[in-house]
Amino acid sequence: MFNSEKMTDRTTSIATKSLRIAFAALLAAVVAAPLPASAQSSTPAPGSSTAATSKPKRAPTPGQIAARERQKKCAAEWKEAKAAGKVEKGMKWPQFWSACNKRLKGTAT
Repeated sequence: MFNSEKMTDRTTSIATKSLRIAFAALLAAVVAAPLPASAQSSTPAPGSSTAATSKPKRAPTPGQIAARERQKKCAAEWKEAKAAGKVEKGMKWPQFWSACNKRLKGTAT
């Protein structure tokens, strides 16, 4: 003789597992599905700035221009030193940039 209570628990357990698997598959399909064309439009969201309403870019200040020039010079030095193997062991670009920038500014201590 079999116990109908055990059979009901087993059936419920199998049904629960099947529902979980089906739900997981449905969720995966929804997440992996591409967005509809209307959601992919290139129109900006309300409240975001657009090219027509944004302010024109300001020209860089003389200090910004000088900093960019120093960075370009230091980058060229870094590439040369790195290629020649003259960079100190363990030195990374931020440390090199800091030292080079100070030297080019003339404020090295």
